[in-house]
Parts: sequence; structure tokens; C-alpha cells
Amino acid sequence: MRLISLNVVKEGMVVGKTIWNEAGHPLLHQGVVINHRIIERLRQLNIRYIYIDDLISNGIQIEETVNPVVRHRVVTEITKTFETVKTLKGAQASYIIDQQSKAISGIVEGLLDTILNSHEFLTILSDAYLYDQYLYHHSFQVTLYSIAIAKELGYSYEELRLIGIGAILHDIGKLLIPTEILNKSGALTEEEYNEMKLHTRYGFDLLRNLHSISLLVAHCAFQHHERLDGSGYPRGLVEFEIHPFAKIIAVADVFDAVTSNRVYRDKLLPSEGVAILEQGAGTLYDANVVEALKKCVVHYPNGTVLTLSNNRRGIVSRQNELHPATPYVRIFEENGEMLVATYEINLAIESAKIIEKVDTEFIPSE
Repeated sequence: MRLISLNVVKEGMVVGKTIWNEAGHPLLHQGVVINHRIIERLRQLNIRYIYIDDLISNGIQIEETVNPVVRHRVVTEITKTFETVKTLKGAQASYIIDQQSKAISGIVEGLLDTILNSHEFLTILSDAYLYDQYLYHHSFQVTLYSIAIAKELGYSYEELRLIGIGAILHDIGKLLIPTEILNKSGALTEEEYNEMKLHTRYGFDLLRNLHSISLLVAHCAFQHHERLDGSGYPRGLVEFEIHPFAKIIAVADVFDAVTSNRVYRDKLLPSEGVAILEQGAGTLYDANVVEALKKCVVHYPNGTVLTLSNNRRGIVSRQNELHPATPYVRIFEENGEMLVATYEINLAIESAKIIEKVDTEFIPSE
């Protein structure tokens, strides 16, 4: 299968990976032949990319680190907790979180087991899911990224558990932000942006007096938008003032935010998300945390078409266990000519600048 932009999807193409809706039901099954009605429906649903099966991607597979069934169960549990909190205020909301702490810990421990027992790079297929409640899926995905980063940095199991709980609850203060601001499709006004920034303090206030959850978790909610150079919010903290857990969640939060579809902008591909974090490493984000993210996530998912600097084009066929930024690529085109027999190369032993671009709009000549 390969990843392709909806801009170039044509009738007759075959769906390579099932797309799931928020209820955990398949919206578009793998193997379905695409027609005009399906294309229009995908546009209406604001889908940017889909996976298709074709000759150049034959045999290439991609699997998410957490399978769809487990993902749906976890997101459902997160949703139940958050939705209950949403209906309450102040001490009542904090009480509910306290009561749900055991369930939240159980979620994190389950995800910990998955990540600690996986020897592959973290893969999250946000393209394979449709959801209206971005906050809940975002909390799930940030938790996966945060745990994977912290694992790479060598934190203990108990520290990983605390980081995971902090990641799940990092945005809980957004439940107290007016829905019309939270879901606004256009740019926020200055007043609206100032209100949005209050979610960090709201989250801290909800979490700081809980009996069953560490105060460190509250500080994760409070500090995940702080930046090393003092340009963050709400308090403009600088490097040594920001807790290490919050630095991890900050990087995970940004990476997931830019690589997920939002109502106000298109998603970026993983390699583009990594590039944004690299630009801010050492000034906005902890450089060691960014480096850890680069080592534990897939930069170019299987099925991604790459244009290479030596007049070759290929498709990512599998990941390189030692070098996540340089996968194996199945070369199918040279000098503009499709090859009769493809061959595989390892980008780790090629030139460092061999990748020119990710080409999600490539269509083989007929």
C-alpha cells in the first residue's frame, strides 16, 4: 500500500487501509474500489490522504503500534472521563478526576506495556481515523509519543507512568474553554487567544490538589506550553524552570498537533513535523528531547513515495531498525522511466541529502 493525497485520487483506485470513524466502525473498508461518490465523501470529511493498493506498492504493509481495537477502547475511556469533567466545575470536576485516577493509571500502564514490548519505531496512523473530538485522540497520541520519548531517554517505569498520566491530562483545562473558541475554524482574535492560553492554568487548578495523582502531573498541564527561551505561556518560564516531564510533553504535543488534521489547517507529514521541532531545538524545545523523538518515531512511513536526488523515485518499503530517518526504499523509477524490475536500497548507506521530497501526488504514467 502507499500513501496518496486525496488531490490525485482517481476512480478505480483500491483502498489499501481501512478508515475508521469515531465510533470504532469502519467507514471505508480496505479493498473497496474507489468511485466518484467516495471521493466526494472523503472531501466532505476533510480527509487529506488515504492509503491505496497498486502495483508499485505491492506487498508493502504498515501497521500502527496500537491496533485500532485497542485505540478505540482507550480513546473511549479517555472520552468518558473528560466528558464527565466537562459537565462539572471546580472541586466537583477535580473530585471526578480523583475518582477516575485508577482507570487513567490503567490506561497508561496498558500503553506502557505496548511500547515497552515493541522493538519497532512508534507509528501512529492519524490518516486512518476520522474524529470530531480532536482533544481526546490528541491526548491519546501525545501519551504514546511522550512515553516513547521518555523510554528513549532512559526513564524508570514509575517515571514513565507519571509522564503518561501527565500526557493524558495535559490538555484537560481545555474542557473549561468555550467550545466556540476551541473549535473555531479561523484565526483566533487576540482576546480569544488569551482565553485559550488559560487552559494551562485551568488544568493546573483541576489537578493540583488531587490525592491520587502526583503534583508533577499538574505541572505537566501547567508547563507544556512553556518554551526554553521564555517565549511560552502562561508564566514565561525559561529552561531551568521547566520540569523535564513538561519538556517531553511539549515536544510530543507539538509533533502530534502539526501532524494531525485540524479544522484550521492541513496536517504535515511526520518528516515535516520533525523538521519543525529541529528548527526550535535548543531555543524553544529541549534538544535532547527532540533528538529522542527523532530516534523513536517513523519519519517516512511505509508506503511513502520519495523523490531522490539522483533522478530516482521510490517507495518506502520497510524501516531501518538503526536509523529511523533513513528507511529502505523500493526504487521503481529512474530518469523518468518506470523500471520493469524494481530494486531496494538502504538510505542509511546513501548520501545524507538523498531525499529531495515526499511525493504524495505521484501518479504512474499510463
